[in-house]
Amino acid sequence: MIQRDGIFRKSGDSDSGGCVEVAGLPGGGVKVRDTKDRDGGTQTYTDHEWRAFLVGAKRGEFDLPD
Repeated sequence: MIQRDGIFRKSGDSDSGGCVEVAGLPGGGVKVRDTKDRDGGTQTYTDHEWRAFLVGAKRGEFDLPD
């Protein structure tokens, strides 16, 4: 469950090569930013869009071909 306090967090499993940070918004939705470029802007998604992305990622829909 994502916390709805607007504070950006990243996975504890992330490496030093960078990843993304996610902030749950109090009114719903999430913002996402690049850990290596925190001032480079954010992307905002609705709860529905974010859930659809997570489901797709878990299914491997975004995996690169071998």
